[in-house]
Amino acid sequence: MHFHFPFTPLEILWTLTFAAQLVLLVVLLGRERLARYPWFTASIVVLTFRALCARLLFHRIAQLTFSGILITLADIGAVIGLLVVVEMARTGFRGVRRQIWIPVAIVALALGALTLAFWGPWPAWKSLNAGSRLGALLLMQLIAQKGELLVGVLTVQLGILVLLFGRRFKAGWRTHTQRIVIGLSTAAMARLVFAGALEVIAKHASVKSRQDYDQLLGLGDKFTNANNAIYLVVLVWWIACLWMDSLGATKAEPSLPPLKKKLIEPQPGRPAAADPLTADRRS
Repeated sequence: MHFHFPFTPLEILWTLTFAAQLVLLVVLLGRERLARYPWFTASIVVLTFRALCARLLFHRIAQLTFSGILITLADIGAVIGLLVVVEMARTGFRGVRRQIWIPVAIVALALGALTLAFWGPWPAWKSLNAGSRLGALLLMQLIAQKGELLVGVLTVQLGILVLLFGRRFKAGWRTHTQRIVIGLSTAAMARLVFAGALEVIAKHASVKSRQDYDQLLGLGDKFTNANNAIYLVVLVWWIACLWMDSLGATKAEPSLPPLKKKLIEPQPGRPAAADPLTADRRS
């Protein structure tokens, strides 16, 4: 008798990842991290909503509409991802002079532009300029893919800079900013490595039969599962780090209201008055 497990590895990883994203949002709200990292929180919200839509709408609506929803959310996620990079850079490198900030940003964007130019194929302009709904979706998909690639390259560069110079600008190891950036750069690096490896294998693989094609698809599924597993570990890392207070964080001491301070503080040349709320009443 063989035991049949009804869930695939992809379904298990999706369930665990979705639950971890919800827990992370609860931690961000409950531990009051939202005000400091609003764009990071927004990126988690968009990723969670996109995963939910992909799960609930698959094979339930028209394929073109389904693709349009996911591609639109991917475009929004790419824009928010760029804002997350800016948010983490500003938080991690406060006090950096503009004479240093501008050249570093130009070099990072130049490396990102070179990666966009030489990484992955570019579709023919005629297919994007068809004027139909399909052409618009293809253009949006290209923007989402290249935007996610640019965000990944910039995130890896930011992670290296934070690890090397973060401690000098109040972004040391025990700060939330560095730990978030470490998670972001780890997930981005895994995404880039798996995507690059799959592209190289697909370019040099000789597909001569249906079996070779199925093996290539199976390898792609394994890379996807590995990437999702790394992202799940990153989510757990963020939950643990953001739940704890960063170095130097102290709880604010409760302050007395101004009126009560005035009543209980001793005046110059006069003895301290008793607290009217705790003084004994005399008949």
